[in-house]
Amino acid sequence: MTQLLSHFGNEYPYKPKRFSIDGYEMSYIDEGPKERPALVMVHGNPTWSFYYRKLIERFSRNYRVIVPDHIGCGLSDKPQDYDYKLQTHVNNLTALLDSLNLEKITMVLHDWGGAIGMGYAVKNSDKIKSFVIFNTAAFRSTRIPFRIAICRIPYLGAFLVRGLNGFVGAAVNFGMATKKPERFTWDIKHGYLKPYDSWRNRVAVHRFVRDIPLSKNDTSWEFLGEIEDNLKLFANTPSLLIWGMKDFCFTDHFLDEWVNRLSNNETHRFEEAGHFILEDEHVQITVLMDDFLNRNFP
Repeated sequence: MTQLLSHFGNEYPYKPKRFSIDGYEMSYIDEGPKERPALVMVHGNPTWSFYYRKLIERFSRNYRVIVPDHIGCGLSDKPQDYDYKLQTHVNNLTALLDSLNLEKITMVLHDWGGAIGMGYAVKNSDKIKSFVIFNTAAFRSTRIPFRIAICRIPYLGAFLVRGLNGFVGAAVNFGMATKKPERFTWDIKHGYLKPYDSWRNRVAVHRFVRDIPLSKNDTSWEFLGEIEDNLKLFANTPSLLIWGMKDFCFTDHFLDEWVNRLSNNETHRFEEAGHFILEDEHVQITVLMDDFLNRNFP
């Protein structure tokens, strides 16, 4: 891991910790004062804790910031024969957070992090104080973009995702709406690409795509349904919804679902931001989060 960290330089100046689970090592960031409320930031596919680096930098001054890399992602172990299912990721996150004895948690969620983080939250609702939600879902839907759907086709999907790097590469090229070189430099692109630089290292990327629950025939359909059914626990929980409106995957349809389910929400739409909204608008988002957290954790 030390050798891999050297590739990211000033963009990722953190020293991750390691958590052992079922014989594998999960990498996670644990920054900030331990006595302060915790911000648990949960990434999706195909990102890793690198996605939250600007938020870690800002909010670890006043909060304890926990940011894990799911098994198979980022700096965590990438076993080839592993149960890369939604419930497994939820169980892993739960084991990590239980080991840290956290209270007063704000869940910060993006992409698959919505389902994984909410999977933890519905079983630990007494610890959850607020949410910050970026383009994501934690409820069942049959909507899927064609460019993702083809990555689920047997054999062809593995060739595209693991062989040609068609998923990580596409995410880096199309996830950000603001195509300004100074905003999305090669060093930043490299940060997203480097942990997934081979067929073996892209195993979880492919398995995440295969695990998208689109019907009752999919393995994670019922488990996601249980999470969805329990979102009602948080109807009155303070929630900050921040959405990139140019996201081709998590469109405004998903935002509307969150607005309807989380009635105590503040919603901010960024018309010119895409799926990687933290790359497009992290400066303004930091201001919004700072105000939201100060009001909820004075």
